[in-house]
Amino acid sequence: MALATLGNSEFDRDTAVTGSAPGVYDTHLSAGWTIIQAVNGGYLLAVMGRALADALPHPDPLSVSAHYLTASVPGPAVVRTEVVRSGRTMSTGTARLIQFAEDGTEVERLRVLATYGDLDALPDDVRTTAKPPAIPPYEHCLGSDAAPGGRPVIPGSTAITDRLALRLDPATAGWAVGAPSGKGEMRAWFGLADGRDPDPLSLLLTVDALPPTAFEIGLSGWVPTVELTVHVRHRPAPGPLRVAITTRNLAGGFLEEDAEVWDSEDRLVAQSRQLARALLEG
Repeated sequence: MALATLGNSEFDRDTAVTGSAPGVYDTHLSAGWTIIQAVNGGYLLAVMGRALADALPHPDPLSVSAHYLTASVPGPAVVRTEVVRSGRTMSTGTARLIQFAEDGTEVERLRVLATYGDLDALPDDVRTTAKPPAIPPYEHCLGSDAAPGGRPVIPGSTAITDRLALRLDPATAGWAVGAPSGKGEMRAWFGLADGRDPDPLSLLLTVDALPPTAFEIGLSGWVPTVELTVHVRHRPAPGPLRVAITTRNLAGGFLEEDAEVWDSEDRLVAQSRQLARALLEG
C-alpha cells in the first residue's frame, strides 16, 4: 500500500477548513481523533493552525498558545480568525473555535493566539545543550495496541490510536501493567499510521498525542488540557519523530507537561508546555 503524502492523508482531510467569509472557516471535527470521550487537543490545535495559515501572510506556526474553554465534540464547527499584526518576517493572529448547541447557541471551545513566520527563512546557527531522548530502537518499544502481557495500553474509546504509529519506551509504560514508575515521564517514537511525513502543522498534534505523564505518576483517567503552548523550531525531516514529555510538579489539582519533539536528523523541532487538570479520586 502506498504511503500517504503531505496534503493527501487522513490528517490533512480531517483538519481541512473551508473559507465561508473573510477570516471565517467551516470545518468538521472528526470522531477519528477522539480519546476516551474527548476530541484530542492537539488535533484541535492543528485545525486552528490550518485556518491561521490561510488567514495570515506567513506559512508556518512559530508560537501557538491555546486555552481550552469547553470540551469539543465531533461534528461541524467554525473557526473565526483575526489578523492582529502583519510584519515583514512575522505575523500574529487569533482564532476561536465555535460549535453550536442544540438550540443554536454558539459555544466557544478553544481560543488561540499565534505568531507565524517562514521556517525556511530562519538562520541556520544552532547553539544548544539539549540532547535527543534516549529511547530504545523502534522494534523494542511497545505498540499502542498492547502492553506487556497483551493488555490494552489505554482503556476506553481510543479512536486516535488507530491513526498513530506510536511506540512507547517500555521504561515509561509501567502504568499499563499497574506498576507506574512515579517519575512523571513519557517517551515514544511517533508518526502517523498512514505514513504521512511530519510537517510544522502536524507537530501541533504530536506534542499532545502521547498518553499523559499522569499515568506514570499513578493517576488513572484522562487529564483535560487547560492551556497548551507550542513552539515550532524547525521544519521536521521525513521519518519518525521521538517525543519526550516530563512532569515535575503536581499541586493544587494541576500539573504541567513539558514536551520535546526530535526529528530523524536529531534536531529539536518542537517544544511545548501544557497545563492540565489532574482528576484526583475521592
